[in-house]
Amino acid sequence: MDLKESDILGADIGRHWYYRSKARAMTSLLEGYEAQRILDVGAGSGFFSRHLLGHTEAREAWCVDISYEAESDSSEAGKAVYYRRAVEQLDADLVLLMDVLEHVDDDRGLLREYVAKVPIGSRFLITVPAFQWMWSGHDVFLEHKRRYTLAQLERVVRDAGLKVRGGHYYFGAVLPLAAMLRLGERLRGPQPASSQLTRHSLLSNTLLSSLCGIERPFMRFNRAGGLSVFCLAEK
Repeated sequence: MDLKESDILGADIGRHWYYRSKARAMTSLLEGYEAQRILDVGAGSGFFSRHLLGHTEAREAWCVDISYEAESDSSEAGKAVYYRRAVEQLDADLVLLMDVLEHVDDDRGLLREYVAKVPIGSRFLITVPAFQWMWSGHDVFLEHKRRYTLAQLERVVRDAGLKVRGGHYYFGAVLPLAAMLRLGERLRGPQPASSQLTRHSLLSNTLLSSLCGIERPFMRFNRAGGLSVFCLAEK
């Protein structure tokens, strides 16, 4: 998760339709897998691992991000959260890379690095932005290197030594609207590097969250398209 986006939304991040829907999708995908220790790579504010601490039986989270100015400890729902710039080996049974791989030149290398840090049997939940044709000034602002198709992400995951347990797109219901907005931008000419993430009213947050909620029970079958690519894998 990018710290630039958490800075924009601040305390409202948990109410924003995109992050709220993504967190619920993540929790749904992990249903039945009782992770105890979470390693959240490129964690930013730690929003996703903190969400899991508050909604599952997970008992601690290690949030790793080179952007942290200093290491610190915190808590969520009475459970420990450790913010670190780096970790060596960690007995984690769940590794999150939520919108991380698109930020680095060597996505396979980064993934292999963390595969080597955790035990056999650890699960990996990875998300990335979908489709290079959706590239915009928002990607430039967030310093993305690329966007992915589902097949491309699954190839990266396998090349890093993981076994793919499942993959799909999400936010398919809002993809047509987002695509029209991107088309409008291109018709207007080159756009500056700027964030398209904004605070929404209660009404728009509710409507968009509801739309994504309708999609969520069927997301595992969506190999056609969406704003995000999800991949669940295992070491």
